[in-house]
Amino acid sequence: MADNSDDNKWFREVNPGFWPGQAFSLEIDEILHRQRSKYQDVLVFKSKTYGNVLVLDNCIQCTERDECAYQEMLGLLPLMAHPNPKKVLIIGGGDGGVLREVVKHPQVEQAVLCEIDQDVIDVSKKYLPGMAKGFSSPKAVINVGDGFAYLKDHPNEFDVIITDSSDPEGPAESLFEESFYALLKSALKPPHGIICCQGESIWLHLSLIKKIVTFARDIFPTVAYAFASTPTYPSGTIGFLICSLEKDKKLNEPIDEKLVDKLDTRFYTADLHRAAFALPAFVRKELNPTT
Repeated sequence: MADNSDDNKWFREVNPGFWPGQAFSLEIDEILHRQRSKYQDVLVFKSKTYGNVLVLDNCIQCTERDECAYQEMLGLLPLMAHPNPKKVLIIGGGDGGVLREVVKHPQVEQAVLCEIDQDVIDVSKKYLPGMAKGFSSPKAVINVGDGFAYLKDHPNEFDVIITDSSDPEGPAESLFEESFYALLKSALKPPHGIICCQGESIWLHLSLIKKIVTFARDIFPTVAYAFASTPTYPSGTIGFLICSLEKDKKLNEPIDEKLVDKLDTRFYTADLHRAAFALPAFVRKELNPTT
């Protein structure tokens, strides 16, 4: 919801279901785009201090100022843990940010992006060019359609699968279910396959995170949770659920630190990779009660 009075123009993100009792606001400089796509409300505005902002169904997806934290961590945590990530699938991610990070990796030969909403891709190309530049990479293959259907048709194919989803409501709701994680596993190429999924906030969604981690451990031999600072996401943090086909895989260690220095990142570093897996005590007790 936005207050567009002459004296006070603010975008307010309010969601009593997912972050009750709190709200986040950004001052609007100019509304750039507003529409109802086939699947969701799409809004882009220029903010006073965070650059252009993409909003889907009243939830901030990214801002030009801090998008690097989420895009780089979601893309590079799994890529830097895999010994040879030649073929990568991105589910969601229509803004192009994760795709931008994936195609940077010199071992990646093909990056397939499966986004259900063409309008998100089009709007991002126009208003978020710094994120959407990955669409022009020769490594990129764009598929507009349902992620579930795509996974069913591509078993044992991908070295890394990244799920860049919004919160579990609307078109993204199915991406937080056990059946989806089983599909992700079936689409991975053994023996080193890794998935990385948007993992919500430890401050707001710990019970949901615990539920997903629990069923993920029934599907994958190795499961880990990481998180990073993201100022414009609810509570200022976002999580990443990472799973591997390998037993006892050290997901918290980047394989090639020299490569990290060549990737031209704004946020991700080898030290941040390791630190992201260091969980607060209250989270560790919930997710790893026996340690």
